[in-house]
Amino acid sequence: MNLVEHIKLPILKEMELFEEKFKESMLSKVPLLNRITYYIVRRKGKQMRPMFVFLVAKMVSNGGFDERTYRGASVVELIHTATLVHDDVVDDSNMRRGFFSVNALWKNKIAVLVGDFLLSKGLLLSIDNEDFDLLKLISIAVREMSEGELLQIEKARKLDITEAIYFDIIRKKTATLIAACCGIGAASVGANKDTVQQMRKFGEYIGIAFQIKDDLFDYSDEKIGKPTGIDIKEQKMTLPLIHTLNTCSKKEKAWLINSIKKHNKDKKRVKEVISFVKENGGIEYTITKMYDYKKRAIAILENYPDSEYKKSLLAMIEYVVERKI
Repeated sequence: MNLVEHIKLPILKEMELFEEKFKESMLSKVPLLNRITYYIVRRKGKQMRPMFVFLVAKMVSNGGFDERTYRGASVVELIHTATLVHDDVVDDSNMRRGFFSVNALWKNKIAVLVGDFLLSKGLLLSIDNEDFDLLKLISIAVREMSEGELLQIEKARKLDITEAIYFDIIRKKTATLIAACCGIGAASVGANKDTVQQMRKFGEYIGIAFQIKDDLFDYSDEKIGKPTGIDIKEQKMTLPLIHTLNTCSKKEKAWLINSIKKHNKDKKRVKEVISFVKENGGIEYTITKMYDYKKRAIAILENYPDSEYKKSLLAMIEYVVERKI
């Protein structure tokens, strides 16, 4: 049994039932839409986001549960899937999780419309059931994800990202959705505002650690499914690079910026940049920051009594920072 399956054990029944409810939430009277959503469901990922919803709901309510929790998890997954479909169009990407993306098979126009359909399904699921508190949490996440993407595009043009801006980008781009999952999990079982806010913060810290780990893969020697140096080739400013730019000499900084701006497609030059970042402490610094966010997430869980759900959430934190892909 792998770690993710082990984490899922306390919520196995809920996850199985959720899969059925999630499929139902995607149904349409248009056959083409049903074909596409069936294709999307078949190539699902690890489903970490619904897992966060269920584990947090169970932990804060001492094992309690509510039908609203299923709806909360479905809303998160519908909105998340919509953003992935749209992201593949924006990035002109033909692959997603080793399969052809929706836009690769059905072209951009249909992919954009499918994303819009999934977004509306998520919103209506909350509105029809008057889950306005859950709707607010997910709407904040959608707004912030859009802002984060646009902020990254704006800054990538000038390569003037400071560490503070970098953290603002990843908090909005990646962490805000995991924060929404944890907040929705708590809110779905009637937790008070302070608990919901605390769980949002917990999700945010894990989300930031998750993205930092992703950034580290760009400098990894291991085969992970993502080519080494891809962020540099795409001129993405990640934490190892930002730290190195802030600590090296003026001459070295000019060479680094020139490499990223004008030689980012040169494999030899990209390798030289990776080596320079490694030699100048960029990786060690980034790992320290990742573990700092891991500690912050663990500190929040210390406020809750021991349970199998808390244990799984602690294992989830461990998985996020130690995963190989």
